[in-house]
Amino acid sequence: MKNITTIGRILFALPFAVFGINHFIMKDYYIGIITSFIPLGAYTIFLTGIMLIAVSISIIIKKYIKISTIILAILLFLFIATIHIPHLINGNDQTVTLIALLKDISLMGGSLMIAGIYSEEDTNSAK
Repeated sequence: MKNITTIGRILFALPFAVFGINHFIMKDYYIGIITSFIPLGAYTIFLTGIMLIAVSISIIIKKYIKISTIILAILLFLFIATIHIPHLINGNDQTVTLIALLKDISLMGGSLMIAGIYSEEDTNSAK
């Protein structure tokens, strides 16, 4: 069973590294989709990319998983609140936006589950 959870943890983390790299490669695309009230424009996109890569590496190498997955869940919540919901309200390609919103909700749930699993393991190993 441990091999399955290791594979699942790595498969969960890898796309976030790719998303993070995309924040640097596709900077103009991300600048086009951020809403006007997100501060610092391209700097926010680069910071987000760095955070996604760092969280992915942390999850893969199994260091600071609990805090990394909580940070990831917060980041996903911010994407939902500042990008997906405003785009739904403004009527921007609602089908694609709804899919992205639901994807991020699902990933946020997975991230919180991983955080919970690793906090339980930390508690059980301390006994």
